Amino acid sequence: MENCKALVIGGSAGSLDVLLKVLPGINPLLAFPIILVLHRKPGKDSILTGLLASKTQLRVKEVEEKEKLLPATLYIAPPDYHLLIENDGTLSLDASEKVNFSRPSIDVTFESAAEVYGENVVCLLLSGANSDGTAGLQKVKEKGGRALIQKPSSAVVSFMPEYAMEHVAVDAVLDTAEMPDYINKLGK
Repeated sequence: MENCKALVIGGSAGSLDVLLKVLPGINPLLAFPIILVLHRKPGKDSILTGLLASKTQLRVKEVEEKEKLLPATLYIAPPDYHLLIENDGTLSLDASEKVNFSRPSIDVTFESAAEVYGENVVCLLLSGANSDGTAGLQKVKEKGGRALIQKPSSAVVSFMPEYAMEHVAVDAVLDTAEMPDYINKLGK
């Protein structure tokens, strides 16, 4: 996919371990940003940003309101806010009702990315225990983007990727070890 404008990764229970294994293999000169939505407990939690930053040469930062998306940067959705991508390439935070018992909701960000980037977005759904992310992947497919899931047998909690696979015509089912190479090829 030569024209990848953004990679959005969503995950819940068991997905942090995947990220810690995948991030060291990501090209630090990616031509697009990575936007990460993890189900997290509300409250100030800078540990996650530091932990992820220790595993990659990408810039890693928690999203701030109206922040402009830049390539080769990993943006982390802050706890207790939905993360939206605006048409002007900035990020906005929203404290509206939880979606799928979650804020941030993976669906909200996947759907927002699909609306803005259309066929130029790639969304990857990782391990987790509820159906969050499936409706977002459906929207990604409707808009011509690429929907990826973690191979359920490699997920700590397989419900989330399994549910998505049952309801969405996914483009790829990736084992953790396959993810870095797949991601690195997106911008080429």
